[in-house]
Amino acid sequence: MPHDIIAYREENHDQLVDIWLRAVRQTHTFLSEEDIQFYHHIVSNGAFRELEVWVECTELQEPTGFIGLDGQKIEMLFVDPERHRQGTGSRLIKHAEKIKGTHLKVDVNEQNEKAHAFYRHYGFKQTGRSALDGSGRAFPLLHMELNK
Repeated sequence: MPHDIIAYREENHDQLVDIWLRAVRQTHTFLSEEDIQFYHHIVSNGAFRELEVWVECTELQEPTGFIGLDGQKIEMLFVDPERHRQGTGSRLIKHAEKIKGTHLKVDVNEQNEKAHAFYRHYGFKQTGRSALDGSGRAFPLLHMELNK
């Protein structure tokens, strides 16, 4: 089944916010509903316009996942939960490598074990840790880098 990776289009905004929300509810079990709503507000109100966002779509142009980049840093990588473990995340990272080079960085919530495992499997190594997330909240981040 072919997968196209296309640049973010405003017409996909609500679909991507929906993917983000469903993926966060499934993978970020350490967040309270209040926390989810805090981040949902950020994602819904401009986060996609602040990053370079690439979207994987089905042959029917339905988004299956997306990656948000700030230079060589992965700021967001979310996949429709119904499509987890089908290669979408890896294809999005390969696309980022193709356009940004192989020295990618990412911060991963320490409590999100599946995300650590995914990035480690792909070849990322931990380079540091922060006690707070980018919003100053007490959700520790692991800093990871890919060096191929």
